[in-house]
Amino acid sequence: MSVKMQNILLLGAGGRECTLAWKLKNSPLCAHLFIAPGNAGTSQYGTNLPIAVTDFNAIKEACLSLNIDILLPGPEDPLVAGIYDFIKNDPQLQHIVVAGPSKEGAQLEGSKAFSKRFMERHNIPTAAYREFTADNYAEGEAYLKTCPTPIVLKADGLAAGKGVVIAQTTTEALDAFKAMIQDRQFGDASSKVVIEQFLDGIELSVFVLTDGTHYVLLPEAKDYKRIGEGDTGLNTGGMGAISPVPFADAAFMQQVKERIIDPTVNGLRAENITYQGFIFFGLIKVNGEPYVIEYNCRMGDPETEVVIPRLENDLVALLLLMHEGKLHEATVTHSPQAAGAVMLVAGGYPGSYAKGSIMTGMKQVTDSMLFHAGTTTRGNDIVTNGGRVLAITSLGADIKAALAKSYQNASLIHYDGMYYRRDIGWEF
Repeated sequence: MSVKMQNILLLGAGGRECTLAWKLKNSPLCAHLFIAPGNAGTSQYGTNLPIAVTDFNAIKEACLSLNIDILLPGPEDPLVAGIYDFIKNDPQLQHIVVAGPSKEGAQLEGSKAFSKRFMERHNIPTAAYREFTADNYAEGEAYLKTCPTPIVLKADGLAAGKGVVIAQTTTEALDAFKAMIQDRQFGDASSKVVIEQFLDGIELSVFVLTDGTHYVLLPEAKDYKRIGEGDTGLNTGGMGAISPVPFADAAFMQQVKERIIDPTVNGLRAENITYQGFIFFGLIKVNGEPYVIEYNCRMGDPETEVVIPRLENDLVALLLLMHEGKLHEATVTHSPQAAGAVMLVAGGYPGSYAKGSIMTGMKQVTDSMLFHAGTTTRGNDIVTNGGRVLAITSLGADIKAALAKSYQNASLIHYDGMYYRRDIGWEF
């Protein structure tokens, strides 16, 4: 039976969305691709629309006027704000395939306390924790004084990836606790704070696409968050990524499936939480055992830039199977090649940085994929428009070979203040 070609609206403007746009456009099932708001790179694959990802009324108008069949929200904000429910509760829109969870399902990412309680109910391995608000602030202070250090403090809500503090001393922990709750460092996001045990291990990211009952496993990845080489300095949105992850062997991944993925998908279904879309498992391997650090309700960035190039399946076909509840009929294949991504960032990032620097050299790049993140156009020029500017992704026989290509091509690109880490994948 032939499947009708699909008009697709992708929400977002980063490297993740540029990668997804590239993948979607390569599908024979993609009729027209629109990206809202997109960037200079996404315009290669479809039509950019000047619409904010949380402007639901403008998204509705675009869906109707462009006859959208599939809506794929890239970032977390529209999902946590309830874009799925908005679409499905509107008689004019409810036929649209939404590749993302309901507002309740998105609380896996939108609320640290929600996700910790969910894991507790379903016996999913994670760090021990307590949660506190202004109402029991003194109790929280007393609790922190009894905790061994280091100790982790997390703003409950979305804080643009900045709401986590790993305190090395009790004094540092108390200061961070005060800043979050009393000084409202992250606004409403830190009106509740989760304090959890520090887990010492090595991290990785695992991704599935689920239809609410079944799931398919996507390639795993490891990203590098610190700005400085040797994993030093401030946290960023991610300075690069690799896939596959050498220590995630078949035995370890079997543990991940049995102890974490299966009980998560089964738990969502058992609690009647509508969830059709991606689940990102932020994991840590401690003494050979997997633990969940966090859930995300969408794909990661810059992990998407190495995961999606290694996914050999047609993504549009997978999204249609997801919508029909038939993902168990799919056989997902991962490329045997490794992928390595290097992120070029603006000088000063993750602090203050300039925008509007002209970018050159991209036409000289060969044997790598350029996934734009913080870019826009000015006349005939592509210029910087964010902290993380451009991901260079390459495939190779192994991680070192893939990264060697990415670094070779990074040397060809220039803009004022350009910086990138030269040690992505250093442990391997």
